[in-house]
Amino acid sequence: MANPRPEQKLEPWKDPAATPYIRIEKVTKKFGDFVAVDDVSLSIYRGEIFCLLGASGCGKTTLLRMLAGFEEPTAGKMWIDGADMQGIPPYKRPVNMMFQSYALFPHMTVEQNVAFGLKQDKLPRAEIKDRVNAILELVKMTQFAGRKPHQLSGGQRQRVALARSLVKQPKLMLLDEPLGALDKKLREHTQFELVNIQEKLGVTFVVVTHDQEEAMTLASRIGVMNHGKIVQVGTPSDIYEFPISRFVADFVGSVNMFEGTLIEDEPDYVRVASKELGGNFYVNHGVSAPPDATVWVALRPEKIVIAREPPASDDEDNRVRGVVKEIAYLGDVSVYLVQLASGRMVRVTRPNMRRQAAAFDRITWDEEVWLSWDPSSPVVVTQ
Repeated sequence: MANPRPEQKLEPWKDPAATPYIRIEKVTKKFGDFVAVDDVSLSIYRGEIFCLLGASGCGKTTLLRMLAGFEEPTAGKMWIDGADMQGIPPYKRPVNMMFQSYALFPHMTVEQNVAFGLKQDKLPRAEIKDRVNAILELVKMTQFAGRKPHQLSGGQRQRVALARSLVKQPKLMLLDEPLGALDKKLREHTQFELVNIQEKLGVTFVVVTHDQEEAMTLASRIGVMNHGKIVQVGTPSDIYEFPISRFVADFVGSVNMFEGTLIEDEPDYVRVASKELGGNFYVNHGVSAPPDATVWVALRPEKIVIAREPPASDDEDNRVRGVVKEIAYLGDVSVYLVQLASGRMVRVTRPNMRRQAAAFDRITWDEEVWLSWDPSSPVVVTQ
């Protein structure tokens, strides 16, 4: 997860006096009887990188296409920079859209591809040259200006497509799975490049992605979508640490989800009894639910301590015994699947802080272990 960038501290979405740059109000889009986007309302602020995150078919690309003007809402309205977008065609919107395929002209050079839109707008030749040179310098493609797309790597083609979109100085950039065609290592590198470019230009980005790591790296805020609805909006840390439902907790990151019964509910803590756990969760935050309600406790694998010895505390909550059934060594971390007495399998991750050759005391298969966690680590959800 990327560290918060300086401008994120302003948090305009928390300022009641701030004016949204993009305002989406009760927007629905139907294709026949199928509801692709279902009564979505959303505010996005100037200079944000806002990510729409969700699985295929959840409606995120349809929402992006409505912002671009390629689709009209069945109901509801959209505003960009205070202007009502109803009936405004794509070419008259202050928007540029970058597609996953990049759609570069194969017969044109990098320089010609980037200049194409400016020539269509009939800008003076000198201005076109200056703007193209400046944007190629920004995306570090100046030395490749004379090459054709087939002579470029995937990452280089991605930067050309980005330059072609940004050179027209749009108020809003829409990116549909912009890094989906890149391999994992290049994608991770390009994510940070994209953030740096956006910060230098100050353009508002709305990014569609199904990749949670990509959303967490790029976004100032994330809107998680499911079945045409936005189910939670928040910063990457909000979405990960404080999911409001089982769906969000399970979709973003890896999680152990336990069903249980609320047996104590105070303003500053709750206690949940779980047959799956074979014990109780003590969680140091309250929850809005009636007594004896069925709730779910979400516990991230990296927040669980695995050890041969029981925790030092005498408290019987937030601890359980189990047997290691599977181990996966992933380099930076090891993943343990621990079976509890209830039969429930719990996923635990542990950082590999020493080289494997020196780790003579490493926990191994079929060992009995203790799992424990801090009261701040679990999250209780009611839906």
